[in-house]
Formats: sequence, structure tokens, C-alpha cells
Amino acid sequence: MLDILSLLDITFFLLAALGALVGIVFGAIPGMTATMAVAVCLPLTYALGLNHGLALLLGLYVGGISGGMVPAVLLNIPGTPSSITTTFDGFPMAQKGEGERALRVCVVASLVGGLISAAVLFLFAPLLAEFSIKFSYVEKFLIILLALTVIASMSRNMLVGIFSGVLGIWLSLIGTYSISDGGNGHTRLMFDFLEPYLFEGFSLLPVLIGIFGIATILLEAEEGIKGGLGGKHVKFGKGGGFSFGIFKGRLTNLVRSSFIGTFVGMLPGVGGSAASVLAYTQEKNLSRDSDEMGKGAPQGLIASESANNALTGGALIPLLSLGIPGDSTTAVLIGAFTLQGIQVGPLFIPENADTWYVMMTALVFANIVMFFLMFYAIKHIAKVVLVPKYILYPIIVMMCVVGAYAINYGIMFDVWTLLIFGVLGYLIQKVGLEVAPLIIGFILGGQAEIYFVKSLESAGSYGIFFTKSPIAVVLWGLIAASVAFSVIMSLKSRAHRRMESPQ
Repeated sequence: MLDILSLLDITFFLLAALGALVGIVFGAIPGMTATMAVAVCLPLTYALGLNHGLALLLGLYVGGISGGMVPAVLLNIPGTPSSITTTFDGFPMAQKGEGERALRVCVVASLVGGLISAAVLFLFAPLLAEFSIKFSYVEKFLIILLALTVIASMSRNMLVGIFSGVLGIWLSLIGTYSISDGGNGHTRLMFDFLEPYLFEGFSLLPVLIGIFGIATILLEAEEGIKGGLGGKHVKFGKGGGFSFGIFKGRLTNLVRSSFIGTFVGMLPGVGGSAASVLAYTQEKNLSRDSDEMGKGAPQGLIASESANNALTGGALIPLLSLGIPGDSTTAVLIGAFTLQGIQVGPLFIPENADTWYVMMTALVFANIVMFFLMFYAIKHIAKVVLVPKYILYPIIVMMCVVGAYAINYGIMFDVWTLLIFGVLGYLIQKVGLEVAPLIIGFILGGQAEIYFVKSLESAGSYGIFFTKSPIAVVLWGLIAASVAFSVIMSLKSRAHRRMESPQ
């Protein structure tokens, strides 16, 4: 324990607090997200070192998720996709002059959700990691295959999601077919003139920063050109009236929604919107005054925001124990470990116990800082929704370019990668493809190939994937259930659209 305490200096806590503040600002500005905050600041972690870098990134993660409540309540615009249900009751309260009261309810619910998810992460991630150490190459391949099947269910259109994921896998295979990974050492899927630059494929971090940073700015710039900016003002009114007594009789909702958010966060690819919608729907079904929900009811805010922030710990569980990102933000967090030469997965917690405890400390501290920053300074923080984007976005573009250039010690092709994937991210969203499946495919595609080839090398037959190993049997069952769930949800969605379409 003394070794852990020696790592927690004043710089560590200052960086976690700074990350939470910057994350809140990113989350509070419509169009900017926690994922974008983490992606843009990721290159800074190389100079900071692993522990300090993780303190900054986890602060950004917690702050970015929490900050989404500000435009949701005051502007009726979800700051993050997972704060969509916050608009249902938050904005009606703001229209009544109770904006400050609504935001403080959200802040308290966010703190409880974040701390409960951190406790679940601390208790269950090591157990899951210890169990998954027993996995052979076959089980590791099946785990990644399970994660890839989730791509279909996380998309609005199953076929579009699958195509996006396959595109991501294809992009991940560009480069050298490494001999150490079972390949022949030849380059593939590229033009000859690109071979010197793509010998090792596209660098992960410029890809992430381009898709989540540059692409977002291009989309927002287009909205600005169309006249979508400006014209909205923050008004709190005089009806603050917050007291902690508002949670009396609503603790069950608070705890239940926190566990729902944590559980959904543990499911790779499901996303924050599903967690908040599920928690909100559950409260609406069980609440005695459910008729008030949607008209400015505090219990709606409690359900939405506690589930929303509980995602932070939940999504880290599959990342740290299995190496599978729980959402797009934790996918970007893989880049932080990559920069430091650490691979997340079953061996991460046993082999990096100090880093594990440092992460838990940073996560809890970031939630506490988020609470005090937003609870006592909410009037001032809320004004960030008025920052002109024509001032903000050029600064972010500059940070993206400098960060991409510095990642691999000044390789100019990384800047081109940033710009290429920024434009690609913009185009795929304009044509209706899905960003999250593409990124998950890009991150997991290379690993899937390695484990697939290694499994065949050890057995020489495809039958190795259908052995009587109990773990493999369970994983095949989960894969089948995931595929069936995706198909059922796709059919239901198609039927719903058909019913809503005019005859």
C-alpha cells in the first residue's frame, strides 16, 4: 500500500481535477463529447507518464460524461448521447425557472452512479481477469468474435453496422502480415507508393483523433454554415429551491438506476443511450407518479443521470479484464496504454497492480471533483454553452495536428492519417454508416487475426474452435445469443418503422 501512496503526488490529483474540469467543458458544449475530449488530449499522456496520464484521462472521461447534462437541461440538446433522457424532464424544469435545481439533482445522481460503478469495477474486474487468464488462443479469439457480434446490435441498422465493422477490420489489416503473428512478412492491402508509410499499418492514435476530433468539427462546421449556431441563451430563473430532501423516497430509484448503468456499461458496444433509456423506462414503470415524468419530474433526472455516470466504471470492466472496449471512449483509452507499452487484457491487473489501484483512485477522485465543481459552480460552468465555436474549434484542430505529429516523434504521415480519417469519419456519417462499429472493428480486427492464426497453428484444424472446452462452449452460446438478439432487434425495428411510415 505504501508503494501506491508514493505514486499519488499532488500532480496526480491536480491532473485528475484538471481532467474533470476540461471534460465538463467538452461535455457541456453541444457537439463535443467525452470521447472527443479523451482523443484530443491523448497525446499529452506520453509526456506525463502512465499514472499521471491515466489521472488526466479518467478525469476527462468522468467530466465529459457528466458535462452532457448542462445543454440537456438548459438547451434541450443532449451533450452526450447518454444524456438524451435528461432532456425529457430537465428542459421542462428549466422552462419553469428551475434550471439550477435540475442541474444539482443531476450532479448528485451522477456522483452516486459514478461511485457505485467504481465499487463494482473494484470488486469484479479482478475476479473476471483471474478467470480469463485460463483462456487459450481459441477462447481469446471467441471473446473477440463475441465483441464483434455486438457490433450488429449497437447499430441503428444491423446490416449497416456489420458493414461498418467489416470496414474497420479491413482497415486494421493494412500493413505487414507479421511473421511473429503467424504471417509471411509481406505487405498487403496497399499501393506500392504507400508501403514505406504503412509498413506497420495506420497508427491507432491518429485514427482515433481524426474520427472523433476532426470529423466532429467538420460536421459541426457544416451545421454552422447552415445557420445552426447561436440564438440560445442560458436562463436559470429564480426557482432554484434545491434540497437533498428531494431524494427522500427516491433512493431505490437512485441505486437501481446506478446498477442498471453499470451492468449495461459492462456489455461491449451497447452504449450509454441504452443504459439511460432502460433506467428511465424502469422508473416510469415503477414510479407512483409516473404521469409527471416528461413534464419536469426530478425522478426522471435521477434515473437518467445515475445510469449515465455509472457507465464509466462499468465500461472499464471488459476493457481491463478482457481487453474489450465497453464503449467508444474506453476504445480510445486503449491508446493511452499503447503509448506506454502496456497491453490491457487478462494479465493487466495481476501484472500491473500498482497501476490498477492508481486507476481506481483516479476514478473515485474524479467523481468527487466533478461533484464539487458542478454543484457549487454550476452557474458559471453552464455559461460554456455560449462559447463561440469559431473560437473554440480552431484551437482544437491545432491540438489534434500537434498531437498526431508528436505521437511517433514527428512522423508527418501521422498528420495525414489524422486528416484522412477525419474526412473519412465525416463521410461515413454523411452516408449513414456507423462510427462506433468501425472503430471497434479497427481495434479488434488485428487481434482477431492473430488469435485465429495462432489457434490453427497449435491444432492444424478448424475443429479446434469447436472443442469440448467448457469456456468455449459458453462463449459459443453467448455468440449465438448475441446474434439472435441482434436479428430480433433488427426485425422489431424494421416492423416499427413500417408501422410508422405513411401508407
